[in-house]
Amino acid sequence: MKYLVLIPDGMADEPIEALGGLTPMAKAHKPCMDALAKVSLVGTVSNVPADMVPESDTANLAILSYDPKIYSKGRSPLEAVSMGIEMQPDETAYRCNVVTLSDNGEAYEDKIIIDHSADEITTAEADELIKALQAHFGNDERHFYTGVSYRHCLIRKNGNDQYNFMRPHDILGRRIGDYLPRVDDGGEEFYRMMKESFDVLNHHPINEARRARGLKPANSAWFWSPGKKPQLPSFTEKWNLAGAVISAVDLIKGIGLCAGMKSIDVAGATGNVHTNYKGKADAAIEAFKDGAELVYVHVEGPDECGHRAELENKVISVERIDAEILTPVLAYLRETGEDFKIMILPDHPTPIRARTHTIDPVPFLIYSSDAVLTGVDTFNEETAAAKKNYLANGYRLMELLTGN
Repeated sequence: MKYLVLIPDGMADEPIEALGGLTPMAKAHKPCMDALAKVSLVGTVSNVPADMVPESDTANLAILSYDPKIYSKGRSPLEAVSMGIEMQPDETAYRCNVVTLSDNGEAYEDKIIIDHSADEITTAEADELIKALQAHFGNDERHFYTGVSYRHCLIRKNGNDQYNFMRPHDILGRRIGDYLPRVDDGGEEFYRMMKESFDVLNHHPINEARRARGLKPANSAWFWSPGKKPQLPSFTEKWNLAGAVISAVDLIKGIGLCAGMKSIDVAGATGNVHTNYKGKADAAIEAFKDGAELVYVHVEGPDECGHRAELENKVISVERIDAEILTPVLAYLRETGEDFKIMILPDHPTPIRARTHTIDPVPFLIYSSDAVLTGVDTFNEETAAAKKNYLANGYRLMELLTGN
């Protein structure tokens, strides 16, 4: 038995007037997904416990069968693992976004956060900015590491792994002074670094060149999501399945690596709507050919479109996932003549309205090549909820998928 798990990150949404009251998922032309939904187990699931923040680390841990209340220790350490950073027990990892703040001569605290991704800055450009931060702030206790696009990492010896930072994608368009680390509760070091980072980055040659091209500058660091070195039980030992993960995002790669799964890189995989969809499909097929029994394909595009309020692109990203990933991988699995199962679901919603993650249940489908079930005519949030198949704990999805 082969298993494909396809995660269109943030695909779930809310009805939108501009789409005639439909969601992007309902509006999207996705014939392959809808055909599977007709004969699949369809329902809804909560991947994030009610008392936890709906972040991608929590949700994807759950989908891979790890109870977030036990194993969720912050996304940064998982990203650090993906970057090849060997964390020590006395070290804390912090996500370091390079973000776009307003630049109208106002005090740092009065600046507005314009974009959490700085127009999805390229990794090559961001690398120069991270080097500048390392040159300015780095020492024996602090080290900055370049990740992908706007997502980077700070490793701090004896750092506070419990500090409650604000997530930058939750406060787009707002004055940052209300959300900065506070000097009176242990956040003074990070407040100082964020404030000074604006002076380091704002007129950096990389940002001046971006302005000249009509792009937003990545003119400030933003720290969040601290955590210690993660420990996950082996996925293979839990499920007796050889697993592989395919993602452009360090967080998902890190979860896979910590779980003992193989992480497969795809050239041109960007983490946005313009990612290499075909490359991900080809990589999944090759992973199956190479002996993987479960392949976890994560596609960040719908999530980024939700954060950026790009309605048309969110619809397009769902359509391209259907046409360029699901359709060819399904065709390959059918050609093998072996039994297989496919599970499709977003990890969490990322509504266009909110421009951030919400904690609402998400739709899922589980298709079995050896069973015909009564599903739904089209796969979306409303039809899935109408089936009344609700799973309260996402970490039990793997039991449904494998029948174990």
